[in-house]
Amino acid sequence: MKLKLTIYFSIFILASPSFFVSAEVLKRRDEPASTVLEKRSGSPHYEHHAAPPKMDSFAKPSNYDKTKFKSDPVYPDKPYDVEAQVQIYGGKKAVPTARPWLELGHPLYDEGPFGKGYNLIGRKNLVRPQLTVYGDFRTALAYNDNGNAEVGQIATRLNLDVDLKLTSTERLHAFIGPLDNGNRFTRAELFGADKDEDELIFDGVFQTFFFEGDLAYIQAGLTDEYPKYDLPIAFGLMPLFLQNGIWIEDAFVGFSAAIPSRNSPKLDISNYDVAFFYGFNEVDTPAIIKANGELDEHAADIMGVTWFADVGRGHLETSYGYLDDTRDANGGFDYHSFIIGWTKRYKGKISNSVRFLANFGQEPDNNSIQTADGYAILLENSLITSKPSFFVPYFNFFAGFDRPQPFARGGTGILKNTGINFETDGLTGFPKLTDNPQDAWGGAIGIFNMFFPSGSIVFEVAGIFPYGGESDTIPGPEIAAGVRYQKNLSHQWIFRSDAMISHRESNENQQGIRFELRYKF
Repeated sequence: MKLKLTIYFSIFILASPSFFVSAEVLKRRDEPASTVLEKRSGSPHYEHHAAPPKMDSFAKPSNYDKTKFKSDPVYPDKPYDVEAQVQIYGGKKAVPTARPWLELGHPLYDEGPFGKGYNLIGRKNLVRPQLTVYGDFRTALAYNDNGNAEVGQIATRLNLDVDLKLTSTERLHAFIGPLDNGNRFTRAELFGADKDEDELIFDGVFQTFFFEGDLAYIQAGLTDEYPKYDLPIAFGLMPLFLQNGIWIEDAFVGFSAAIPSRNSPKLDISNYDVAFFYGFNEVDTPAIIKANGELDEHAADIMGVTWFADVGRGHLETSYGYLDDTRDANGGFDYHSFIIGWTKRYKGKISNSVRFLANFGQEPDNNSIQTADGYAILLENSLITSKPSFFVPYFNFFAGFDRPQPFARGGTGILKNTGINFETDGLTGFPKLTDNPQDAWGGAIGIFNMFFPSGSIVFEVAGIFPYGGESDTIPGPEIAAGVRYQKNLSHQWIFRSDAMISHRESNENQQGIRFELRYKF
């Protein structure tokens, strides 16, 4: 009872301002926090982070002569009209912005030139420290029946990002979720046939903690010479997001480096990047699981390379990785993973993205069943309407053969981006269709409609159909209909609601509805 009262009271305190603040109310940006230390003079004479400007030998500076300038025009018969001036720029006005919970050093949002940095590691890589703490607070009331459990609950989670900027290119970053642990969230279960005990969770373990920077500019600071290359690097418990999260969406202990912003006129490549990564702990992969069915995040090393290119008026992304099963006993689940994706618009009518993913080379010990050996084709399509940012009909399809798996993802399959009926909410355990196409095909057809300027709604039907009526992991066809509504209540508050219902031929049917308030800071 105390836990319920605590959660209810916190929701009331956090949500009450949203009923009095409208998204249509315009105000000036919030003032910087009192912890902001840096004051800017507004003078153009500040220390540059780039090379001094060069002047042609035939040119020379001229002296200022005020007689060369006339006074501003005056129109006494036409008084100054503020609203008319705003309309000149399409009615655009100042956008309110939320301040981080904590700001130390220079402010996150401010006008004018940056203030002077500190010459601690070299004048060509000045130190300008800034510490910010920001994130969001999510609370949802939901009724979920996923076929195995029926629960009505209220759950909450707090996402905190801690960012320490050191220079213009180097920083330390950490993420923590103090009110959740893995897939368990602080919650009060209110009703339902499978109602369980309430749970208050406090977990102070960092979910990411890494250094990120540019080795070239670190070298520039130490040698006092401008670099002729860029080499971004990162190491630590770092997140990686590749192939739109389909291939990798995970945080693991390791390091990565990239060769960015190259081009090839001969091959009509306007821009390409090459990135390398290696992970040796905290690797979440559905290919390696414990005896109890949980992911074993300490049993695999991964390494790989990915290549992005803007070529042929489209975007090409291809990636290769190798997973090494490091277990001494009951191992042998090593495998290779390859994925290639191509995205392009055609004749201004349709936007298409096609991806091919393949896992191969897995030979488990003791004749165990393969967990990652197969391939999948994913097609994502949307029509380009007269309002391409506001009204988007989409139709996505997939086909999987054998056991295709993402390279590194915790708890979700490769169909997460196919449609809203294939994704859960990361909070209450909202029901979803099977999200990995093991010997199955299917798709999602829907409409996204945004109500300018602060709301949107999505309608979708989706399904997954195993070949021959069933597969090893999908006992029968599954069909679902879902709807999602979202509205900005203010520049910090978001309201979101989801509802879905599914029919599963060989499993219990699913249904769910949820209402969520999200506070961003």
